[in-house]
Amino acid sequence: MQLGTRKLLDKAFSGLGVGSILLLALSLVVLLAPIVAQGLGAFVFRATVEHRRLMLEKFKRGDEADITAETETAMEARQAVYDMLTTFEEEDLKAGSILERLKKKKQYAGPLSELNEGLAKLLGPPPGTPKPALIRDQYGSVRWDRAQVELQHVLYVEKYDHSDPTKMGVKYLVPRAEDFKGTSLEKLFPYLEEHIEDMLRPRLTFYWRFLTDVSVDAHMFGGVWPEMLGTIYLTIGAMLFAVPMGVISAIYLVEYAKEGKLVSALRTFISTLAGVPSIVFGLFGLAFFINTMGVSHSKSVIAGSLTLGLLILPVVIRSAEEAIRAVPRTYKEAALSLGATRWRTVLTVLLPAALPGILTGIVISMGRAAGETAPIIFTAAVSVGKPITLAQTFSQPTPALPWNIYNLCTEHEAVDEIRHVQFGMVLTLVAIVLALNIVAVLLRARISKKLRG
Repeated sequence: MQLGTRKLLDKAFSGLGVGSILLLALSLVVLLAPIVAQGLGAFVFRATVEHRRLMLEKFKRGDEADITAETETAMEARQAVYDMLTTFEEEDLKAGSILERLKKKKQYAGPLSELNEGLAKLLGPPPGTPKPALIRDQYGSVRWDRAQVELQHVLYVEKYDHSDPTKMGVKYLVPRAEDFKGTSLEKLFPYLEEHIEDMLRPRLTFYWRFLTDVSVDAHMFGGVWPEMLGTIYLTIGAMLFAVPMGVISAIYLVEYAKEGKLVSALRTFISTLAGVPSIVFGLFGLAFFINTMGVSHSKSVIAGSLTLGLLILPVVIRSAEEAIRAVPRTYKEAALSLGATRWRTVLTVLLPAALPGILTGIVISMGRAAGETAPIIFTAAVSVGKPITLAQTFSQPTPALPWNIYNLCTEHEAVDEIRHVQFGMVLTLVAIVLALNIVAVLLRARISKKLRG
């Protein structure tokens, strides 16, 4: 091959490598940017006076005198709304003959019910009404962004145009005020638009306790502390099982096992296990650890950790095996020539030299263990629960970020109302995995530095 052609190929391959790295970085930015932007909405947002009331009444947090005074000010602005509703029900609906009253009651029954429901979501239940059973119904909109959505629902009625049979219905908005045209409620809607800030009193809030609060009313309020703690328990438990087993297996395969059909089959099995779908591990964990071995009576953190440990075990074995093989053979020969036994050589020479490579596999495995959903569905995860203690990990299930993210995005009845919680959970999970990886990388760098002298 000519020198010019070789240089051209070298530049082409270098360019492809740089381009691949830039493409990967761009993909990460495209993927993570919306997660970070939306996830920060769980921590930094404009909270209404309803949020401050919730924090005071459910978490005993905030200045009671200030919040009470602010609530009273907000209620003064809302009183006009309640007065208009009362006037409409007591005067407009009761005016005229019996036939006219029955006609009005039938005409306005549906629109009035929808209006009252929308106002309850926006401002909370009216004063003097019985306290609702669900916490979500006891307060109005706690976030200003959701208040804007609820206000839109109060002001407008969604309808669909099906005039063109060849197309799907086209949504359009009709002012709800048209349903009450000519009544005392007609002026309620412009009043809401003009005074909504006085009624809810939004204020920029940094809610860092999203990480440390427990969820309230199925994640409608509160934070993700049980899910964070459960994820950490499961990840650490999986590593405690997989790392020793994986490293010991790698030492055996490299230093003690004689090459043959049995060892070749073992390596084939390990490679095959690395590609088995994670849902299979979940079913195996349920059948083996819970139903057969009985490590717990039902779902538990220990069963989930063992299942995750099996899932990442092949990766730990292969990475540890390759790291041990990469240690120069002269290290081993020098130790043996000085009289060290094979086991002492492995412990004092080969493992320390291979540790940076082993940690690389551990880092990769740790991220996978923290983010897996399928294996813990059957063995460890529940949708809602309190933080568990270390002793309870042997008998109790736990909420976990991967499962709860899936659950909130697909099965929650108010999925659109808790988008900030979903993205907040994703951001928290990414941050946990990143933090664990950073710790492992720093540890690896420190060990490598010591080995270089």
